[in-house]
Amino acid sequence: MDRAGLAKLLEASLSRKETRPPGRVDGDREIAAPVVISEADPARFMSAFSAAVAGHGPVFLADPTWDAGPRVRMDELSQKPSVIGAGANSWLCIPSGGTSGALKLARHDEQTIQAAVRGFCAHFGVKRVNAIGLLPMHHVSGLMAWMRCALTGGTYRPWSWKTLEAGSYPPVAGENGFLSLVPTQLQRLLTEPKAIDWLKNFRVILVGGGPVWPELAAAAARERLPVSLNYGMTETGAMVAAQQPSEFLSGASGCGRPLPHAAVTVTSAGAIRVAGASIFHGYWPDWCEEREFVTADLGRIDGLGHLQVLGRSDAMIITGGKKVAPADVEAALRATGEFDDVAVIGWPDPEWGQAVVACYPTNGRPPGLAKVEAALALSVAPHLRPKRYVAIPVWPRNAHGKLNRTALLASLGTS
Repeated sequence: MDRAGLAKLLEASLSRKETRPPGRVDGDREIAAPVVISEADPARFMSAFSAAVAGHGPVFLADPTWDAGPRVRMDELSQKPSVIGAGANSWLCIPSGGTSGALKLARHDEQTIQAAVRGFCAHFGVKRVNAIGLLPMHHVSGLMAWMRCALTGGTYRPWSWKTLEAGSYPPVAGENGFLSLVPTQLQRLLTEPKAIDWLKNFRVILVGGGPVWPELAAAAARERLPVSLNYGMTETGAMVAAQQPSEFLSGASGCGRPLPHAAVTVTSAGAIRVAGASIFHGYWPDWCEEREFVTADLGRIDGLGHLQVLGRSDAMIITGGKKVAPADVEAALRATGEFDDVAVIGWPDPEWGQAVVACYPTNGRPPGLAKVEAALALSVAPHLRPKRYVAIPVWPRNAHGKLNRTALLASLGTS
């Protein structure tokens, strides 16, 4: 399938009754290069994206909620010419690196998208994918939810998260219904019985974008929800490892086995390495042929061949000469039941090198810190216990559930 073939499939996807958005742009107009799409409304995004794919220039996806800094960076990058050669085919540039504060644009095309869709369908044993879309479409997870439907002839129905939270649940089309959620969305839906009943209609509920704490997984399993914990990122064309719902319900940990199109291994330093046809072709304007990517995530492959993600190498805290994985401390804090959301970071400390600091949003219920301290004293080693607890007024977690640790550190510096 070439780019023109993808454009035809997207046009067909938009023509299906459940997915045709109102107010479509004129698909016959010539698309100037480059095209930057910055749309919060899914209908307008889908129309603009379909028209841009039918053109011949590079297509850049932008987060409509960005402030001036990332927008200026996007403008600079989109105006840079691509390298000469085969890289000209890698026309789709998807934002990556926002959580580290350094915007990059991962280069994809119809071939990487097709490889990811084929691997997804083979892994879950389906020929056609139907999906409800809740995640932002400028993000790889939101975009790929639509691509899976478009390339397999399924139906895609975008839906507002706020509308869903208000109690309006769209019908699930067909028997192969898929839904993608971030952990905080699943947590909120589990508090509403009607939402739980709605979730049971899906074939698979894909939960990714961040670690799922044990209490949340246990709550979903008690409701017998068909959850699939998974792993992937912009550079890999979304997920490259995923559980089967039956594995989740049987109590399996981790992110499941690699999808057929991806080879997932771990380097000698413990970093997760992914190879395969869905791997990006470098960051715009550069281009690379190599189809292997070493991530900043630490992990291991267990005896069953499942991927276990252990945290990010660049988030590791060194305190008093001991290593602390933020995810371990966050899991212990969530287990106290006192936090609606929480993040652990390392803060410079003259005595310890770095101090373990727990941050939480002010717009939720305040945690009972005495209860927290008592629980941690019984459950975790002393070096894992936070030295400080800080309430953050503006919580820097985006719509996909990603925490911007750079912004969190900046907020902590003014607290």
